[in-house]
Amino acid sequence: MRIAAIHTPQGKIFGAVEGDSFRPFSVGGGSLRDLRHVIKLLAAGTPPEYGEPVALARAKLAAPVGPLSKNVICVGKNYHDHAREFAQSGVDQSGDKQEVPADPVIFTKSPSSLADPGQKIVSGLDPTHTVDYEGEFGVVIGRHAKNVKREDALDYVFGYTIVNDLTARAVQQRHKQWFLGKSLDGFCPVGPYLVTRDEFGVPGEQELATYVNDERRQSAKLRDMIFDVPSFIETVTAYVPLEPGDLLATGTPAGVGIGFNPPRYLQPGDVVRIAISGIGELANPVV
Repeated sequence: MRIAAIHTPQGKIFGAVEGDSFRPFSVGGGSLRDLRHVIKLLAAGTPPEYGEPVALARAKLAAPVGPLSKNVICVGKNYHDHAREFAQSGVDQSGDKQEVPADPVIFTKSPSSLADPGQKIVSGLDPTHTVDYEGEFGVVIGRHAKNVKREDALDYVFGYTIVNDLTARAVQQRHKQWFLGKSLDGFCPVGPYLVTRDEFGVPGEQELATYVNDERRQSAKLRDMIFDVPSFIETVTAYVPLEPGDLLATGTPAGVGIGFNPPRYLQPGDVVRIAISGIGELANPVV
C-alpha cells in the first residue's frame, strides 16, 4: 500500500494513494491523524474503511509520518564513497577518523525538524550559510523492537519513505557532534509517500538519486550501504527500543555539497529533489 498524509482545514490526516486519488482512512466516521493508529489499523488484517476521495492534484501533501514519539534515528557515513568524501572534507569532528567505520555511526535529529514535501527550506535559519542536502532512504518501524536479530529485522519494518537529512555544516563542525547542525526547524523533509514493506520489496534492488536544480548530485543503489537496514535495526535495538511509527534515516551516498571544492551549499532559489525508485520524488525549494 502507498500511504500519504494531507493537510485539511481540520488538520493532518492519513490515507491511501490509489491512482490519482487520496482515500482518507476512516474509523467510526473519523479520520486518522496519527501514523501509529494507521499501523494498528492495517495490522488488524481487516480491510480499512475510507472517507470521500480527494484528487491528489488538489491536495497539500504532509510528511507521511508522525507525530514522532522520539528523535529521528540516523546512521552516518553509511556509503563507502560518502565515508571517504566526508573524511576528506574536514567537517567530521566525531573523533572517528576511519574512512569506513567499523561500527554504525548513530546520531539523531529533533522531531521539530520534520518537514513536509514541498515545504520551503529556510536557509536563513542557519547563520553560517552552510546548508547542505543529504538524500536518504527512510525506514518506519511497525512494531515494538528490542534486541532484534539481523535475520528477523525486516519483520519489524512497516514501510519506507524518503528523507532529506539537511545539515548546517559549519554548525556540525563547530560543536563536534551532529545533533544541532541537523535539527534546525524544517531540516528533515519526509515523503512524498510511505510505501508498505510488502509492496516495496527488497530495499537493495532500489536506487536513490538527488538533484539540485535538475543537476544530479547523488546516485547510488541502496545495496551500496555499508550497514544495511537489518544491521541498523539490530544495532539500535541492542540499546534503545524502537516503537511503531519511529523513523530511521539510513545515510547518504557521495555527492553532497561539502564534497565539492569549493563546497556547493544550498542557496535561495535552489530546488532539491530526491528520488527513490518504488517510492517517488521528494522536492523542496530553498528560500
